[in-house]
Amino acid sequence: MNRRTLLTTAAAVATAGLVSACAPMASEPDIVDIAASNDQFSTLVAAVSAADLVDTLKGDGPFTVFAPTNAAFEALPDGTVETLLKPENKDQLVSILTYHVVPGAVTSDQLAGQELRVDTVQGQAVHVDGTDGVMVDDATVTQADIMASNGVIHVIDTVLLPD
Repeated sequence: MNRRTLLTTAAAVATAGLVSACAPMASEPDIVDIAASNDQFSTLVAAVSAADLVDTLKGDGPFTVFAPTNAAFEALPDGTVETLLKPENKDQLVSILTYHVVPGAVTSDQLAGQELRVDTVQGQAVHVDGTDGVMVDDATVTQADIMASNGVIHVIDTVLLPD
């Protein structure tokens, strides 16, 4: 009897292991999921939502996002963020946010030692300097290569403003 119980238990454990191994893996978080799960991006997430860009940044991509922190937004002149979040300023907000997005997944090792002008989704180019760390226009990349299912995020310390 003990032998039968042992074999039955072993078979049940093996079957459960096989079923769990065949179960679909939880999908990797996308750019929006990662930003939304990190308190330092709450202003960016609010802006992306106000600009109706959530579905775009949850899309297939791949995208490279230069993501300003809350502190970067706080460094803008007083009232700037509040003004940009108003519905009547949506076009300007979309322009600023899409200026932070580059088509394709570009990692820091691809930027190392190079100076480039890279076209953004907004249409204008940003200057990327990877010769001493990584700078994007006047912003410093403070954390690079946060990998998402649909691209990569580089944390920056300054909000990029198109011309």
